[in-house]
Amino acid sequence: MLASGSPRRRELLAGLGLRFEVEAADIDESAAFDESPETLVGRLGRAKAEAVAARHPEALVVAADTVVVLDGEVLGKPRDREENRSFLERLAGRTHRVVTGHALMLDGRSAVQVERTEVRFRPLEADEIERYLATGEGLDKAGGYAIQGFGAALVPQVNGCYFNVVGLSLATVVACARRLGVALV
Repeated sequence: MLASGSPRRRELLAGLGLRFEVEAADIDESAAFDESPETLVGRLGRAKAEAVAARHPEALVVAADTVVVLDGEVLGKPRDREENRSFLERLAGRTHRVVTGHALMLDGRSAVQVERTEVRFRPLEADEIERYLATGEGLDKAGGYAIQGFGAALVPQVNGCYFNVVGLSLATVVACARRLGVALV
């Protein structure tokens, strides 16, 4: 079971040739006071996995939560085009961190792992930001961009797992599943 409605996570997991069902978890994704990004995504990933595992206790449940972190601040999904513009202006010419909490559950046991990837944006001109905003692809993505889409043109360097930036580190999922006694590949 994939405990996510993200089409990107679905595509990534399907790329491993696995058969699975999708059931998004409906949880409160608010950050707790003074919670680090790593703690936040680990907690939310686990909460999503637990919610779906409660309905499907026999299934291997895969869940994840991703945030973009710049100067210690979490940049979630932009509320609108103006916030998306603000995110891109702040990210331009700088390095940020993408943090994903991966949580897998099976038979009441869990494996949780947080993956971090550094991403560097190239400097961006105002007209480039406007053209990117016109694609609309950043509105439903943490940090306001999609590295696997038009956003690829914004990113000259990735240090760490590229797939983590898309929203699901396949290597991390496979390692967590192995800890639960399941070989996915």
